[in-house]
Amino acid sequence: MGLLPLRVRRLQLSRGTVGGTGPTEDDLDRLLEKLTLRAAVRLLSGASTWRTAAEPAVGLREMVLSDGPAGVRGEAWDERRTALLLPSASALGAMWDDGLVERLGALLAAEARRQGVDVVLAPNLNLHRSPLAGRHFECFSEDPELTGRTGAALVRGIQGQGVAAAAKHYVANDSETERLTVDVRVGERALREVYLAPFEAAVEAGVLVVMAGYNAVGGHTMSASPLLSRPLRSEWGFDGLVVSDWGAVRTALDTARAGLDLAMPGPEGLWGENLVRAVEDGTVPRGAVDDKVRHLLRLAARVGALGEPGERRGTTAVRPRAARALLRRAAAAGTVLLANRGALPLGRGTRTLAVVGAHAARTRTQGGGSAGVFPQHEVSVLEGLRTALRGRADVVHVPGPAPEEPAPALGTDLCTDPRSGRPGILLRVLDASGAELHAEHRSTGRQLEPPLPPGAHTVEISARLRPRVTGPWTLGIAGFGRMRIGLDGHDVLDGAFARHTDDPARVHVDPPVHSAVAHLTAGRRVLLVARRELAPDTGRATVVSASPPRPDVREALTAAARAAAAADAAVVVVGTTAHSESEGHDRRDLTLDDTQNALVRAVAAANPRTVAVVNSGGPVELPWRDEVGALLLAWFPGQEGGAGLADVLLGRAEPGGRLPTTWPAVLADAPVSRTRPVGGRLDYDEGLHVGHRAWLHRRRTPAYWFGHGLGYTTWAYEELTGPREVAAGRPFTVRVRVRNTGSRPGREVVQVYLARTGGAVEYPHRWLAGHTAVRAEPGGTVTASVHVPARALRHWSVREGAWRTEPGPCRVLAGRSAGDLPLVLGVEVRAGT
Repeated sequence: MGLLPLRVRRLQLSRGTVGGTGPTEDDLDRLLEKLTLRAAVRLLSGASTWRTAAEPAVGLREMVLSDGPAGVRGEAWDERRTALLLPSASALGAMWDDGLVERLGALLAAEARRQGVDVVLAPNLNLHRSPLAGRHFECFSEDPELTGRTGAALVRGIQGQGVAAAAKHYVANDSETERLTVDVRVGERALREVYLAPFEAAVEAGVLVVMAGYNAVGGHTMSASPLLSRPLRSEWGFDGLVVSDWGAVRTALDTARAGLDLAMPGPEGLWGENLVRAVEDGTVPRGAVDDKVRHLLRLAARVGALGEPGERRGTTAVRPRAARALLRRAAAAGTVLLANRGALPLGRGTRTLAVVGAHAARTRTQGGGSAGVFPQHEVSVLEGLRTALRGRADVVHVPGPAPEEPAPALGTDLCTDPRSGRPGILLRVLDASGAELHAEHRSTGRQLEPPLPPGAHTVEISARLRPRVTGPWTLGIAGFGRMRIGLDGHDVLDGAFARHTDDPARVHVDPPVHSAVAHLTAGRRVLLVARRELAPDTGRATVVSASPPRPDVREALTAAARAAAAADAAVVVVGTTAHSESEGHDRRDLTLDDTQNALVRAVAAANPRTVAVVNSGGPVELPWRDEVGALLLAWFPGQEGGAGLADVLLGRAEPGGRLPTTWPAVLADAPVSRTRPVGGRLDYDEGLHVGHRAWLHRRRTPAYWFGHGLGYTTWAYEELTGPREVAAGRPFTVRVRVRNTGSRPGREVVQVYLARTGGAVEYPHRWLAGHTAVRAEPGGTVTASVHVPARALRHWSVREGAWRTEPGPCRVLAGRSAGDLPLVLGVEVRAGT
C-alpha cells in the first residue's frame, strides 16, 4: 500500500539492539556500576502514568508506554489528540492472515513513533475461554495456535519499526470478574499447552516486553509469580523487560524478589524506599535489583533511549491515504460471512436499499476500556453504503427502536459552548469557593483527564443544549463523589455517589452513570451545568451525557418493516453496547436486547433479501439467524469499518474472515462459560478442552464452528497428501488440493487439524495444527502447503516436567473449519533419535 517498508528488522534477544549495534553485557555492567542503590531502584518504578524514569548518569532518557491493541492513544485521554483506529483484536484473529496482521503492526509502530511512544502495550494474548468474557474483543481467538501466530505477526510488525511490543496479560487473565484478585487454578499441562503457548510464540518472535496481569495463578499473584522466571526466562530465554499491569503491584517484597522488573504507574508506588531498605537489610539481594535494571537498560538500548540520541521520534511518516486504504482492507478481511442464501453480494439491480438500525448510523468501531482511542474519524455502515452507492441507488435509513444502552457523551451535534458559542462544551475547573482556575473549550462531554491546577476542587462541564425532539430527555453524569446536574439554574440531580470498585478501568475510564429525566422542548435551548467534586481516590473522569426520548417500539418496528418492504434489499445492523461488552466486567448473557431481535425479524419478514450485520466484539445469540437472507459478522471494525463493510456487501471485496472462536446458538450450549470465581478462586476444570476442543469433547454442536466462514465462491477439497511417517520433534508439511467450484475468484483458508486416540496420553478430540490461505480463479485448482510445527505433536509431561512426543499413529485432517474436515491422512509418529 506504500505505507511502510515491508522489510521487518529482527531485534536481537540476547545482546545488543536493532542491527546488533547496541551495548554488550559488559557495557551494561559498566553502566550498572555508575548507579547507586537508590538511583537503581528509582528506575524500577514509573516516573509518571506512562513514562519511565530517566537517568542522565548512564545516558538514559524517559521511555513512553501507551495502550495499543487497536490504536496508539499516547499519554493522554484527550479528544484533540486523535489516533488511527484499527479493527478489534477479535477481527484481526478472524483474518487468519499473518501478513496483513504484520502490516497492521507496522502501522501501530508508525503511529507510536509519530506520538513519541517507545512501547506499545500489545498484543493481548489471553484466550476466548468463555464467550462471556468482557474483554473478548481485545483478544484474538479461543485457540493457542491461532492466537500465537497472530500475536507473533503483530509483534514482528511493531518491532520491525524499532518500537517495542508488550505481550499481555501474562497469564490466564481470560475474564474480568474480580480480575484484580481472582486466583486461577489450572492444571500444569493445560497451563503449558493452552495458556502459556501464545506467550511462548511471542517470545520466539522476539517480543521485548511482557506484561504481568492482575490475576493470580496457583495462589501467586502474577506480579510475584514464579512463572515470570520459569518458563519465561529460564526455558524460553526471554531477556526483555517484565512490566506490571497498571496498579497491579500491591505488595513490595515478594514482587521485588520475583521476575518483575518495572512497576507501573508512578511516581508513587510500593517499591521505592521499601525496596532500598529491603536490599540494605538483605531481604532482597542487590543482584535482583541489578537484573531488573539490566533488563530496563537493554530495552532502552533497543528502542533508542540509551546513549547518544539517535533518530528523533516522529520521523516515520504515516501516509493518511495509504493508512485509510489499509484499514479499509483490514475491515473487509476480518468480516465473516456466516450464512448466505443468495442475498449477497448486493447486485446492480439494487435501486433502493433500506439501511436499518441505530448501529448502522452509529456503528460501534471499538470496544470499551483502557485501550480506547479517539479516532481521527469513523465511517459508519450507513455512511459507507451512501458513499459507495451515491448516484447509483437510493439509500434510506430508518433507525428502528433505540438500543438499550447508556446515552452517548455530549457532542458537537447536540450542544454549544455557552461562553464561545462554538459547537461543543465548556470545561472549567473550580476551587473550593467556586472561583475559576481553568477554562477551555472542548468538543465532547467525555473528559477522562480534566486538568488539575493547584487548588482544584470541582470539575464543571456546561453546554447549551439544542433539543430536536420534545419529551423526556435522560441526562447523565458519570463519576464518583458529589455530583450535580442543573438545567437553567435548577438542579435535576444532586447526590453523593461512593466509589464501589478498585478496578482502574471503572475508576478512570468507564465510571458508572447517574441519571435524571427532564422534559425538554424541541427548538428551545437550555443551559446544562454538570459539576463533580474531586475527592481522594476517586479519579477525575467526568462524563456528561444526554439522550432524547425513546421512540415508541411498535411504531419504530413498523417504520423499519415499511422501509424494508419498499426497498430492493435491506441491511439491518444490530450489536452490543458499551454497557454490555467492555473491559472491567464480564457479560451475564449473550442476548441482544429484545427490541434488536424484534427489529431483525420485522425487517426479514418484510423483505427476504435482508442482510443482517452483527456489530459485536464477541459471540451473541442470533435466534433469527435462519430467517435472514445473509448473515455478516462485522466485529468492531475500526475507523474505516463502514467503508470496508460496504465493499463486502456490494461484492467489491470478498468477506475474508473465518471465525476465531466457536459461536453457540444459546449460552446454555457453551461447554465452558463460567467467569465468576467462587471464594476468590476460578477453576479451569475443562483442562485442555477449551474452545472447539470443548465442543468436541462434550459432543455438542454449535451454531458456527471455529474456522467457519463463507466467501463469494465455493470450494471442493480433493486430496490430502503428506509423509506417512514423521519423526518426533520434527516439523512436517502436508499438501491439500482444493478446487474453486464457483463463478468468482476467491480466497480459501485451508485448515489442518491433528487427532490421536488409543495412546497413553489424553489429547483433545482434535486440535488446530496449521493453516494457510490460497487463491484460485473459477474452476481453478490450487495446492496448499500447510506447515505443521513440531510443537503441534508434543505434550507437557507433568511427571517429567518436560515436553515429550508420544510415538504412534496420528490422523491429519484438512478442511474448512473445526467441524468440516473431509480429508484424512494417517501418519505414524516415530520416536526421536
